[in-house]
Amino acid sequence: MMKFLTCTLFLTVSVLTGCSEAGLHDKYEGAFLIGVAVGSEDIGHRYKFPMKRNADEWKLIHKEFNSLTAENLMKMQYMHPEPDLYYFDDADEFIDEAEKHGHAIVGHTLVWHAMAPPWIFKDKSNKTVSANELQKRMKDHIYTIVGRYKGRIAYWDVVNEAVKLKKVKDDSGEWVEKAFLRESPWLKILGESYLEDAFKFAEKADPAAKLLYNDFTMTNPKKAQFVADMCTALRGKGCRIDGVGFQAHWHLDYPKVDELQKALDIFREASIPVHITELDLGILPRPSAEQDADISRNIELAAKLNPYTTSVPDEVLEAQAKRYDAIMKVLYRNRDIIERVTFWGLSDGPSWLNDWPVKGRTSHPLLFDRDLNPKPAYEAVYNAPSSSE
Repeated sequence: MMKFLTCTLFLTVSVLTGCSEAGLHDKYEGAFLIGVAVGSEDIGHRYKFPMKRNADEWKLIHKEFNSLTAENLMKMQYMHPEPDLYYFDDADEFIDEAEKHGHAIVGHTLVWHAMAPPWIFKDKSNKTVSANELQKRMKDHIYTIVGRYKGRIAYWDVVNEAVKLKKVKDDSGEWVEKAFLRESPWLKILGESYLEDAFKFAEKADPAAKLLYNDFTMTNPKKAQFVADMCTALRGKGCRIDGVGFQAHWHLDYPKVDELQKALDIFREASIPVHITELDLGILPRPSAEQDADISRNIELAAKLNPYTTSVPDEVLEAQAKRYDAIMKVLYRNRDIIERVTFWGLSDGPSWLNDWPVKGRTSHPLLFDRDLNPKPAYEAVYNAPSSSE
C-alpha cells in the first residue's frame, strides 16, 4: 500500500478539520516564517486568482503557513501586459485574503527577463527600445505596482535570476565554471546599472518593504560568492538589499547538505539574510538534454521518466521525507540568518514540476498529496525543529 494514501489518520484529520494541532508555522515560531506559493488558474492572457474555489486548500493554507507568495499573477506579463494596461483585480484579491489572515506577503517579481511582456523591450517600430525609454518603463512599472501596495507587502523579489553559470576556458586552457551576469535584454540595453535602478526605484516606491534578490542554483559556491559580492557592491552604491532568495528547486540527490551549509556561510560572512523562496523536492528521474529533446517521440523513455502516475512507493516517499528532514534541520540550525522558508505550492497536483522539465508528468514534490493528505515529507518538516540541535 502506498504511504501517501495512508499517512497517519491523526495528522490527516487534524489538518483537514483544522482542529487544535499546531500548524507548521507554529513549530517554527521564533525561527523563521513558513510560507507557501498560491497558484492561479490560467485563463490565457493572464492569471485569475481562485479565491472562491478550493475551500479545503484555503483552510489548510491559513492553518499551516504565515507567509504567502503569488506564484504567477504578480509577474510583469500578467499585471502589465500592455504599455497602458494594468490588471490589479487578481492581485488585490490575493492581498486582501492574505491580510485578512495576518500573512506576511511576498511580491513576486518586479524585474525578470522571463515572463516579461514583449512590448517592454521594443519601441513602436518593433526595434530594440532605447536605454532611456527602458529605464523609464522599469521605473513606471515599479512605482505603479509597488506604490499601489505600499505598506501592505512585506517583501519584494526585486530582481530575479540575473546571474548565470557557464563554462569558460581559464588561462591554462582548462574548462571551468564561472558566474556572470545573465545576458538578458535588461543587461544588453541598460548595462549593469539596471540592477541598481531596480532596487533604488523599489525602495523609493515603498521604503518599508524589504527588498530581495532571488535566484536558483544558489548552493553552487561560485554562484553564491558572485551573488554575495554583487549585492555587497550594490549596497556600496547606495542600494538597500535586505536579503537574497535561494529558489531551492531541489531533488533527492542534490544539493548535498554541506553545500547548502557552505552557501549559507557565504551570505552570513557578507551579512546578507537568506530566504528560501521556492522550495520543492523532486523525486522523478531527471532527463538529460538529449532525453528532454526526444521525450515526446519516445514512449518507452516517457514511461521511464514518469514512473509514479498512480502511486508512489513507500521507500521513495520515505527518501523524500529524509531529504526534507535533512534540509530543514540545516535551515533551522541557521535560523540566525534564515528569515523565511516558502514551499513552492501547497500540494502535488498543481505543482509546476508536473510540466517541467518534461511536460505532462505526474510529479510529487510537495508536503501534501493530490487529495491534500499530509505526506511523510510533511511529518519530517513538522518534526525537524524538535530534533535539529
